[in-house]
Parts: sequence; C-alpha cells; structure tokens
Amino acid sequence: MFHRLSRIIVLLTVAMTAVGFVAPVGIARAEAYPLVPAVECRVRGGMPNVLAKLRAGKAVRIAYLGGSITAQKGWRPKTLAWFGEQYPDARVSEINAAIGGTGSDLGCFRLAHDVLRHDPDLLFVEFAVNDGGAPPENIYRSMEGIVRQTWRHDPTTDICFVYTITKSLVGPMLQGQFPRAASADERVAEHYAIPSIHMAMEVARLAKADRLVWAAGKPKTDAEREALGGKMVFARDGVHPYPDTGHELYLEAVVRGVKAMAGVGRPGPHALPEPLRADNWERATMVPLSRLDPGDGWTHLDPASDGMAKRWSNRLPEVWKTPAAGARLHFRFKGTTAAVYDLLGPDCGQVSVTLDDRKPVVRPRFDRYCTYHRLATLPIGRDLPDAVHTVTLQLLPDPPDKAAIFKKGHQDAEDPATNPKYRGINWYAGAVLLVGELVE
Repeated sequence: MFHRLSRIIVLLTVAMTAVGFVAPVGIARAEAYPLVPAVECRVRGGMPNVLAKLRAGKAVRIAYLGGSITAQKGWRPKTLAWFGEQYPDARVSEINAAIGGTGSDLGCFRLAHDVLRHDPDLLFVEFAVNDGGAPPENIYRSMEGIVRQTWRHDPTTDICFVYTITKSLVGPMLQGQFPRAASADERVAEHYAIPSIHMAMEVARLAKADRLVWAAGKPKTDAEREALGGKMVFARDGVHPYPDTGHELYLEAVVRGVKAMAGVGRPGPHALPEPLRADNWERATMVPLSRLDPGDGWTHLDPASDGMAKRWSNRLPEVWKTPAAGARLHFRFKGTTAAVYDLLGPDCGQVSVTLDDRKPVVRPRFDRYCTYHRLATLPIGRDLPDAVHTVTLQLLPDPPDKAAIFKKGHQDAEDPATNPKYRGINWYAGAVLLVGELVE
C-alpha cells in the first residue's frame, strides 16, 4: 500500500486539490508572508518531558504525523532506532501516523484517532512538503489546531516540528531561507515555544555545492558511480529520499537537534497560551459515520471478515459501503467546515452534495489515479459562518466517465470500458470531518 500512496505526493497537491480536502493552490505575495532564515534547529522550549523519561528508562511512545516521506522506511524508523540505541533501558515504541499525499489540514482532523488515543510522549509533525501549495492562513489554522488538541489531551506531550524538502521547493533554501510552508510552521512554533528541525539543511548545502543529484536511479556499477563524479543521489523522484542517502542526512539532522535540546526546559506541563488565530482548528473532529445513522442501501463492513474494511481499519474509524443509487447521508452541524473522510477507487461513482440552500455540487469519487483505492476527503464546505448548517449527500445513478478522466490525465495503462474492476458506482465512507460539532 505504501508505494501506491507515495505516488500521490510525487504529483504534490495537484490531484488532492481536485478531489480532496487540501485547499486550492494560491501563491501569496512574498511581502505578506516573509520567509524565515534557514536554521537547522531552533530548540525553543526543547523536549524536556520525553528526554527525562528516556533517561529514567521508562516506556516512551513516539508519534510520527506526516506524509509519504515519513511513511517511508527512512527517517522515521531510523530515528526510532536511534532513540532505542541511545537509551537502551527505555522501552521505545512508535505510533506511525503517516499517510502519503496528505497535509496538515487532514492531519488536524485525524490527530485524535491516529495519534492522541495512543497517548504519545513525543509528537513529530512533518507536513511542510505536502503543505507546499496551501495558503499560509490555512497552515496556521491546521498546525495550531494540532498543537492545541495535543496539549488539551495531555500538556506533557512534547512536540517537534520537522521539515523535509523536494527539488521543486528547495529554491529559497539555496538563498538561506525556509520555503513558504516551513516559514508558516515556524510562526506557530515560535508562538508555542515548540522546537523545530529542518532535516534538509545539509541536503540544500550539497545541492548548492553541486555535490548532489536530485533525481536518478541508484548507481550499481563502478562506471555508474564514476559517471556521477562522487555526487550523492538524493532520490529517484526528487521527493522521496533513498534510505542510505537522503534519509540518512535526515536522521543526522534529527540527532543533532535532539542533542542540542539536552538540558533545555524543565519537565512539566506545557503552557497553552492564547491562540495565535481565533479561527484555528482546535475544534476539528472526526465523527464516525454510524453517528449519522446511514439509512437504506448502506452496509457496515466488518474488518474481521471484509478485506476492504480490514485494509483501512488503521485509518478510518469505520468503513461503510453503498452501491445503491439514491443512497443518502443527511446531517446537521454547527461550525465552519465539513467534509467526508472516504475512499477514491476504480469501482466508485459520484456523489451529489447539497449544503444549506446552495445548488447541489457533484463530487466524483474517481480520478485519473484510480487504478487502486486510496484515502481521500469529499469537501462539503469550509470557512462557513459559525452557525447550524444542513448537509445532504446522495449517491448518483450514473458513474463518472472514467475513460474520459483517464484520457484527460494521460492515464492509459488500463481501459475502464473493458476491465471489470472499474464497474460500479460504489461509495466507501468512514467519517465526517467537522470544525464544530454534530447537531443530533
């Protein structure tokens, strides 16, 4: 599943803008959102609680919330192993909360389900790449929501923001500045005294010195290595580092950062100051679909007996399926933002979305990458008046034109007209995502 999910981030946020919860790409004026100076580690308040537990030989849970770069067998398992080696008396375990192609907006909604219910001692947050196309205002709201939810749950949980890089985003770092998303994250980190580590400072230094190849196959022969002139190969695609090159540099940066935090701060609860933004997403929540009481045509899939439900049981709180045209979900909520946490896939159809008295909008649950199923979000509305809203979603009888969607996306590997896996108008859903609360 990982290699399929990681294909999404290769294309950055293009596909997610069309079908997901990621905000449309909007390039803000540089003067409105100044970039911050590039520094590998800002220790700020450090991580005194988890370091004290590690030194005392206690059980420690480290959570990794991020995208496909974190999902890789790279900096995440490397740093986890390093903590275990440095503190052999401690029982170090991980909470892997990485999903390829997703940003801090979805991360804010899934935080409680994927991370907080497991009671982490340390939370690494990695979204600077996947947030690369999001307006800074959206980044502020979601990253601040992650911080405030975490410390409302347990104020002794240490948090560390970590940043990765891609070839397409490295430009500002070559000039000594963080890219826009990491700069936005830094504003939140500064407000809450959260330490941050940019794991790619050495990557940028090597690239600037022309000692790094961003995207290439790994050299296998002496001739191939000689052709590279001693340069390091960062990744095959310019995004996802090779474990023994780019991810090793990421590990080394985290190690330096953690060592710099030794002795910084005193163990105890983190103070929760007034919000940086009043409209932050501290109220973001994931509501299981069963609370909406799905009506006729819906089936709850049991992960003990259903392969699809089992496959997604670690992410979706429930999996419901309907193949029935006209099947509906109807609910009311008080708040400002709503979406459905669902799946896109080859056998999926399209859904009509009606919000309040607005005209219905059709949301296909199929796109040009749907040779397989993957997590997605069906947008309903965001930045709404903080009032009670009414939502009706209905599965439409006609499937999207899957062949035309593939053709438009230059995806010609399979023919939806002849391949039976593309038949159907199914809709798979698991939860409603709200900034606010369900009105029952």
